Amino acid sequence: ELVDELAKLAKLEFDESKKALVKEEFQKMLNFIDKLNELDTTNVEPLIHMSDAVNSFREDEPNNSISHESALKNAPDKDSDYFKVPKVLNK
Repeated sequence: ELVDELAKLAKLEFDESKKALVKEEFQKMLNFIDKLNELDTTNVEPLIHMSDAVNSFREDEPNNSISHESALKNAPDKDSDYFKVPKVLNK
Protein backbone atom coordinates (compact mmCIF):
# COMPACT_ATOMS: atom_id res chain seq x y z
CA GLU A 1 0.00 0.00 0.00
CA LEU A 2 2.88 2.36 0.80
CA VAL A 3 4.46 1.78 -2.63
CA ASP A 4 1.10 2.45 -4.28
CA GLU A 5 0.66 5.69 -2.30
CA LEU A 6 4.20 6.91 -3.07
CA ALA A 7 3.78 6.02 -6.74
CA LYS A 8 0.52 7.98 -6.82
CA LEU A 9 2.16 11.02 -5.21
CA ALA A 10 5.12 10.82 -7.61
CA LYS A 11 2.77 10.22 -10.56
CA LEU A 12 4.46 6.90 -11.36
CA GLU A 13 3.00 3.58 -12.39
CA PHE A 14 4.50 0.19 -11.56
CA ASP A 15 3.46 -3.28 -12.61
CA GLU A 16 3.57 -6.00 -9.94
CA SER A 17 7.17 -7.09 -10.67
CA LYS A 18 8.44 -3.50 -10.57
CA LYS A 19 6.44 -2.85 -7.42
CA ALA A 20 8.27 -5.70 -5.66
CA LEU A 21 11.61 -4.28 -6.79
CA VAL A 22 10.69 -0.78 -5.59
CA LYS A 23 9.57 -2.20 -2.23
CA GLU A 24 12.92 -3.97 -1.90
CA GLU A 25 14.83 -0.75 -2.72
CA PHE A 26 12.76 1.23 -0.18
CA GLN A 27 13.54 -1.38 2.44
CA LYS A 28 17.28 -1.03 1.69
CA MET A 29 17.01 2.74 2.14
CA LEU A 30 15.13 2.40 5.41
CA ASN A 31 17.72 -0.09 6.69
CA PHE A 32 20.48 2.36 5.80
CA ILE A 33 18.72 5.16 7.68
CA ASP A 34 18.26 2.87 10.69
CA LYS A 35 21.98 2.10 10.58
CA LEU A 36 22.79 5.84 10.54
CA ASN A 37 20.51 6.35 13.54
CA GLU A 38 22.74 3.99 15.54
CA LEU A 39 25.61 6.51 15.37
CA ASP A 40 26.30 8.76 18.34
CA THR A 41 26.26 12.33 17.00
CA THR A 42 25.96 14.22 20.29
CA ASN A 43 29.20 16.24 19.86
CA VAL A 44 29.14 16.50 16.07
CA GLU A 45 28.58 19.97 14.61
CA PRO A 46 26.02 20.13 11.79
CA LEU A 47 27.64 20.31 8.35
CA ILE A 48 26.58 23.49 6.58
CA HIS A 49 29.15 23.62 3.76
CA MET A 50 31.26 20.91 2.18
CA SER A 51 34.47 22.97 2.43
CA ASP A 52 36.00 25.71 4.56
CA ALA A 53 35.93 28.19 1.67
CA VAL A 54 33.83 31.26 2.42
CA ASN A 55 32.37 33.36 -0.39
CA SER A 56 34.67 32.10 -3.11
CA PHE A 57 32.68 33.95 -5.76
CA ARG A 58 34.25 36.59 -7.94
CA GLU A 59 33.36 40.24 -7.57
CA ASP A 60 30.26 41.23 -9.52
CA GLU A 61 31.71 43.83 -11.83
CA PRO A 62 30.06 44.71 -15.13
CA ASN A 63 32.15 44.29 -18.26
CA ASN A 64 31.56 44.02 -21.98
CA SER A 65 32.50 40.50 -22.90
CA ILE A 66 30.97 40.62 -26.39
CA SER A 67 30.13 43.46 -28.72
CA HIS A 68 26.73 44.03 -30.38
CA GLU A 69 28.24 43.20 -33.75
CA SER A 70 29.70 39.91 -32.53
CA ALA A 71 26.46 38.91 -30.80
CA LEU A 72 24.35 39.63 -33.88
CA LYS A 73 26.83 38.21 -36.38
CA ASN A 74 25.25 34.72 -36.47
CA ALA A 75 21.68 35.74 -35.62
CA PRO A 76 19.12 34.13 -37.92
CA ASP A 77 17.22 37.42 -38.12
CA LYS A 78 18.11 40.86 -36.79
CA ASP A 79 16.97 44.45 -36.98
CA SER A 80 19.66 47.07 -36.34
CA ASP A 81 20.90 46.31 -32.80
CA TYR A 82 18.24 43.73 -31.90
CA PHE A 83 17.49 40.04 -32.41
CA LYS A 84 14.22 39.44 -34.26
CA VAL A 85 12.21 36.52 -32.96
CA PRO A 86 8.88 35.07 -34.04
CA LYS A 87 5.82 36.52 -32.36
CA VAL A 88 4.56 34.23 -29.61
CA LEU A 89 1.82 36.31 -27.99
CA ASN A 90 -1.37 37.38 -29.69
CA LYS A 91 -3.15 40.48 -28.48
